[in-house]
Amino acid sequence: MTRFHWVRHGPTHARAMVGWSDLPADLSDTSALARLSGFLPQAPVISSTLSRAVTTADAIIGPRMRLPHDPDLREINFGAWELQRATEVTDQEHIRRYWEEPGDIAPPGGESWNRICARVNRAVDRLLGHSDIIIVAHFGVILTQVQRALGISAYDAFAHKIDPLSVTEVSFDGAWSAGRINHRP
Repeated sequence: MTRFHWVRHGPTHARAMVGWSDLPADLSDTSALARLSGFLPQAPVISSTLSRAVTTADAIIGPRMRLPHDPDLREINFGAWELQRATEVTDQEHIRRYWEEPGDIAPPGGESWNRICARVNRAVDRLLGHSDIIIVAHFGVILTQVQRALGISAYDAFAHKIDPLSVTEVSFDGAWSAGRINHRP
C-alpha cells in the first residue's frame, strides 16, 4: 500500500489564476509549518518544480529524505489566462465552460483538465511502491488525485476546498481511496 500525503504549498496571496507563474509562497507562519511538519510521517518528500512548492517542501523537510523536484507535479497551465481573474478573461463563454465542463476544454495556450490529470497521474504512478510519501504541490494537482481516489467527476472534484498548508490523504492498495481532505494540522 502507498499512502500519499498531499500538501498544498504556502499561500501566494494572488487573487488571480496562478498556474505556471513562479510566485513565491508566504512562509512567515512558522507555527503552522511546524505543526504541519510534526503531523506528517517520516517519509520521503517530493515537490513540484515551482518555487512556492519547493520552498514549502524545504520548510517542512526536517530529517526526511528529499526527492528531486518533478515538473509533472506543476499546477494547471492556464496559458493566456495566467495571472488574470476569471472576470478579466475576454472570452467569458470559454472560461465558463472550462470550469463548468472540465475535460478537453483548455485555455488558449494552456492545458485541459484531462491533460493535467494524465500528467499528474504519470508522476503519481512513478511513486507507487513507497509506503508513505509526502508530495508538496498545488490546488489543481491535488484535486486530480481527489477525483481519482473518490471516482467522482472533475466538476465534483472542483467543489473540494484545498487550503494552503493543508494535507489531503490518498492511498493505493489495489484500488484508490481518500482519507482526510483539506486537513489543517
